Amino acid sequence: MADPIKIYNTSVEATLEVIGGKWKPVILFHLTFGKRRNNEFKTLIPKITQKVLTEQLRELEVAGIILRTSYNQVPPKVEYELTEYGNSLKEILHLMCRWGKTYIERTYGENAVVLDNPPSESEPEI
Repeated sequence: MADPIKIYNTSVEATLEVIGGKWKPVILFHLTFGKRRNNEFKTLIPKITQKVLTEQLRELEVAGIILRTSYNQVPPKVEYELTEYGNSLKEILHLMCRWGKTYIERTYGENAVVLDNPPSESEPEI
């Protein structure tokens, strides 16, 4: 029997390989609420650079997690949305958001601010 090409200590590693990092989970979380355009991401995630945003979106597209739709018009219009496969991450992302909220409250109390709290976050459609 041939050795496996890739060895993981746990399946969590595989998940983090695809959606890990500082910005991918944030990008994906925003996509759980619907299609987004590049400028919307820049508004929702002001600290991300255009270069990093483009790289992260491309990596997620290659992984089959998001779909990039380019419209042939002037000015150019490009939209990003979760694929069916990407939608399978929705529950995980919303659970991470709820856990993060609890962590912030427990660790910082009222000395922390969350800039973007989508209205449907408290009871997401999963």
